[in-house]
Amino acid sequence: MDMLISRGGVEREKLIDIAAVAESIAATQLDSGEIPWTSGQKTDPWDHTEAAMGLTIGGNLAAARAAYRWLSGQQLEDGSWYTAYLAGEPADRTRDTNLCAYVAVGVWHYYLATADDKFLDEMWPTVSAAIDFALGQQTAEGEVYWAISPAGKVDRMALLTGCSSIFMSLKCALAIANTTGDHRPNWLSALERLGDAIRTKPHLFNMTKSRYAMDWFYPVLAGALTGAAARERIDQYWKKFVIEACGVRCVSDEPWVTIAETCELVLALAAMGNSQQARIVFNWIAERCFADGSFWCGFTCPDITVWPEDQMTWTNAVALMAADALYQLTPAAGIFSHAYWRRLGL
Repeated sequence: MDMLISRGGVEREKLIDIAAVAESIAATQLDSGEIPWTSGQKTDPWDHTEAAMGLTIGGNLAAARAAYRWLSGQQLEDGSWYTAYLAGEPADRTRDTNLCAYVAVGVWHYYLATADDKFLDEMWPTVSAAIDFALGQQTAEGEVYWAISPAGKVDRMALLTGCSSIFMSLKCALAIANTTGDHRPNWLSALERLGDAIRTKPHLFNMTKSRYAMDWFYPVLAGALTGAAARERIDQYWKKFVIEACGVRCVSDEPWVTIAETCELVLALAAMGNSQQARIVFNWIAERCFADGSFWCGFTCPDITVWPEDQMTWTNAVALMAADALYQLTPAAGIFSHAYWRRLGL
C-alpha cells in the first residue's frame, strides 16, 4: 500500500510505501512471534507491542496475532513480563509496570482495526492480569511505582512518561472490559486517581526526566491532559524540544532528532485535533528513510548524520501509527484521539 503525503503546502509529494515499512517489522519477527528491536537485539514487552500495532496497520494480521500470542505465552503468574528477552530467554528480570500494561493498547488497537471478537476474548485474560499487576503498584495518591527488581524489591519511584502510558493502557483495558462485559469499576477509580496525579501532583513523579521529550508530550498523547491544558503544555516546551523543519530532539540538550519521538508528537497533536500542525511535523521526517522504504531511527541536525543505522521495529511501527492517525489508513486510526475517548466516557 502506497500513500502520497502532502509536503506542507509545497507542490512536491513524497511516496511512502506502507507495506514496505510494515515488512521491515515482519522481517525481524522471530518464528515464535517475538519482535526484537532489530535483528539480534533485545525484545521488551512495550516495544514488542508497538511493533505488533505496526504489523496490524500494514495488514500483517497473522503476524500481529502471533506477536500477541507470544506475549501470552511468556506472561508470568503475577501478570507481568520481564523487562527484556533475547530469543525468548529472560535478559533482564526487572518487571516494569508500564512495559507490562501496554499490551492493553495493542489488543484494543487490533480489535478496532479488525472487529475480531474471538481474538479479543482470547487476549482478555492476558490483558486483565497485566493491568492487575500494574495497578498492584499504584499508591493511594494515584501514581504507579515503576518497577519491581529481580530480587523482588519494589522501586518506589514514579515516572511521568511511564504513568502517562499506563493511563492510556488503563483506558484501553476499560474499553476491552466494557466490550467483553467483564466490567472493572476498580480500574475506573484507578484511572481517575492516576489522571489526577498526572494533572495536579507533579511532586509525585520523583524520577526527573524533564530533559526527555517524552516527558513533555506523553501526558497529552495519553489523554491525561486535554483541551486548553494540552495546548498550553505543547506550546510551553515547543522550542525546547523541536528543531523546526527537522523534528523532535530525544533530549533537549543534544542535536539528535529521533523518528519515534517526532512521530509520537504527531500522534499527540493529532489526538488534540491539531491535524494541520501534525501533518507539517510528519512531513519533516517523511523522507528520512533507507533505500527499502523503512525509516531511520534518528539523525543529527543540522548535519544529518544517521545514527544508529539499525532498522528499529518500534520506530517503523510508530511511523505507521502516525500516518494512520493523519490519513485514516485503518479503523484504528483514532485510538489516541481525545474526542474518541470522550465519546467512550473515558
